[in-house]
Amino acid sequence: MDTAVDRNAESGGRFDVVVIGGAAAGLSGALALALARRSVLVVDAGEPRNAPAAHIHNYLGREGAAPADLYSAGRDEVRSYGGTVRTGRITSVTRGADGGFLAQLADGERVHARRVLAASGVADILPDLPGIEERWGTAVLHCPYCHGWEVRDKAIGILATDIAAAMHQALLWRQWSADVVLFLHTAGTPDAAQAEQLAARGIRTVTGEVTAVEGAAGAGIRLAAGELVNRDALVVFSRLQARAGYLAELGIVPANQYMGEVVFGTAVPVDFTGATPVPGVYAAGNLAAPSAQVMAAAAAGLMAGAAINGDLAAEETALAVEAARARPGSAA
Repeated sequence: MDTAVDRNAESGGRFDVVVIGGAAAGLSGALALALARRSVLVVDAGEPRNAPAAHIHNYLGREGAAPADLYSAGRDEVRSYGGTVRTGRITSVTRGADGGFLAQLADGERVHARRVLAASGVADILPDLPGIEERWGTAVLHCPYCHGWEVRDKAIGILATDIAAAMHQALLWRQWSADVVLFLHTAGTPDAAQAEQLAARGIRTVTGEVTAVEGAAGAGIRLAAGELVNRDALVVFSRLQARAGYLAELGIVPANQYMGEVVFGTAVPVDFTGATPVPGVYAAGNLAAPSAQVMAAAAAGLMAGAAINGDLAAEETALAVEAARARPGSAA
């Protein structure tokens, strides 16, 4: 096994695959490709969505790991099988004259790749309230499967911007704490059935618009009337915006994703392998499935990496058959 050999060292900016994004999906796909003896370049902007989080949950074998530790180990693994990982930002991807792809980096460098794996994730668009952004991932949360354990049995608030989404969040977070308060904010009033559900689960509601999140610790909820309601954590509904602008010149446009009738984000459309509508371009992780947790994102990256290798192998076989037929004396 030639794990000590960098197969990309003399590639001259030409790779079998360029992977855009160095978190769970991108690194998992890159690892599969490196193990398949493909020349692969990972370009990582260093902005994983879960960077503010202290722990990763529901990742079998790495439960509770710090995100930075997981990604550091992943980079080492990719490099150990000959892959290249570098810091940078891809600003555009275009089709090359030979049918491959040209990826433009922000620093002016351009690399050529036969295939593209886009795994640049999403950006969380948060409610526009003072105090939310600086507490994001610590006292301001979104997903109970990602953060619920850290705030179990604590005082939790739910910020309602859409009543259906807020009901879903409130009833779900009730699993982690008996002290859940739904701040109705701008979402209107629960109907009779919703009010019955909240009452049955012991979730009280607070009317009035929220104007800020305050306090040196936790998440103090300041109401327009002036009252401050102390909470250890505030749950918000974030809109998940696909980081896919660099794919626009290929005609890849993220599509809206719905929770009921509510748009909760955008995503690049893919099939079950991660293939986009543009041949040769694949997407995985939150870019294609905004709600996927880290383990699911890694699995999607593996699937896409294997599909890309199969795609390349089919292309190489077709070229080999064509070359064999063209040889003098060929029976074909």
